[in-house]
Amino acid sequence: MSADVARSPELYAEANGQKLCYQTFGDGRAPVILLIMGLGAQMILWDDSFCEQLARRGYRVIRFDNRDIGRSSRVDAPVKVDFADLVMKQMRGEKIEAPYALKDLAADAAGLLDALGVQRAHVVGASMGGMIAQEMAINFPDRLASMTSIMSSSGNPALPPPTHEAAAVLMAPPPATRAEYIATFKKTWIVLRAGAFPADEARDEERAALNFERGLNPMGVARQLLAIFASGDRRKKLNGVKVPALVIHGDADPLVRLAAGEDTARNIPGAKLVVVKTMGHAIPSTVSAQVVEAIAQHAGAHPA
Repeated sequence: MSADVARSPELYAEANGQKLCYQTFGDGRAPVILLIMGLGAQMILWDDSFCEQLARRGYRVIRFDNRDIGRSSRVDAPVKVDFADLVMKQMRGEKIEAPYALKDLAADAAGLLDALGVQRAHVVGASMGGMIAQEMAINFPDRLASMTSIMSSSGNPALPPPTHEAAAVLMAPPPATRAEYIATFKKTWIVLRAGAFPADEARDEERAALNFERGLNPMGVARQLLAIFASGDRRKKLNGVKVPALVIHGDADPLVRLAAGEDTARNIPGAKLVVVKTMGHAIPSTVSAQVVEAIAQHAGAHPA
């Protein structure tokens, strides 16, 4: 099925002082789509088939592990995270300290483009990855031909919170064994997909096992969560973004509610909003082609 799409092995690049693990799909001479994954999520959560679909549309697709996740660099900075306390501090407008911020993760992504000799790319981020893509559009606008923010947020503290069930899986204690991790992974994605998706559920054990084998870093997840809260509200800065922007959000998202996608699109001049029916906080196989089509059309309208 994937024989017609070239794929690199997992490779490494020095970027912004970090060693990032990345992989490419498609023709090395084609325009680049850079995929940025979310909180605690390894690059392989951009499914191979999703990357291949984009590559078949005429793009060189690059996915990578953010710092502190998967096979990329880990930061030596122990932290303690209290989710409820972070939410309260955010609502009160208090300063939140963190070892790094989302703008640093955006600098990592720009550094990866530097390392690979890519001057401009179509940058696509999911969840926290969407926030990083927004930070790239704010801080590195000349490196983006277009930006797509999927199931993400502007950082507006007044947005609706996650459902209780979604918040619970996000903040569950890290599993201690491989078996516990696989069980937790399967439960988490049933909740986040917010519906029955048998084809995706059938692959969850395989995905979880690969994540486990590539390496887990619970403290890295905590640092990334702190980075989200420490980075605060981006709305004023997004008001000045001139990068062509697409916002994609599911109408069933239990973690980052649809109102967050609407708010993001409202705060980026000229942004287009695409609402995907039945999509929760994931891109299941049932809507994958629709999401790929939206990204490819947006990128095609704004050549690198």
